[in-house]
Amino acid sequence: MQKKTIDHVLRSTWQSIAKMYSEEAAKYNSTMAVGFALLSIDPKKGTPSTSLGPKMGMEATSLSRTLKSMEEKQLILRKPNPSDGRGVLIYLTELGKINRDASKIAVKKFNLAIENEVGIEAINDFHLVIEKINDLIKKNKIFNF
Repeated sequence: MQKKTIDHVLRSTWQSIAKMYSEEAAKYNSTMAVGFALLSIDPKKGTPSTSLGPKMGMEATSLSRTLKSMEEKQLILRKPNPSDGRGVLIYLTELGKINRDASKIAVKKFNLAIENEVGIEAINDFHLVIEKINDLIKKNKIFNF
């Protein structure tokens, strides 16, 4: 059996995680993207719409569709940014806050299940490896070394 590459394992694992979260979100007539967006919006101060895309690693068109869907489901409100007249702040509605809490619980359950299975030391090692991979990519040390 051929050893799998790091990128293959990351990609296939992420696809499994995304499928798991999507199936859980579907129970609440939602999607993983909506849950992730809810968790990315500051529940007290709101969040500038321009910072959501980079924060979530989402393209503007996908984010725009997600926010439109969230607005239609009355999970968010868009208001002009008082400190930047051109910008918009995204706020959670009361329903959005409730759904955010449900998303938070799902993420915590996932993390606790993994921690119970592999232990905190293995998780810390995993984070070190992931941070190193991201650092190598940011410093352009993968193909240009």
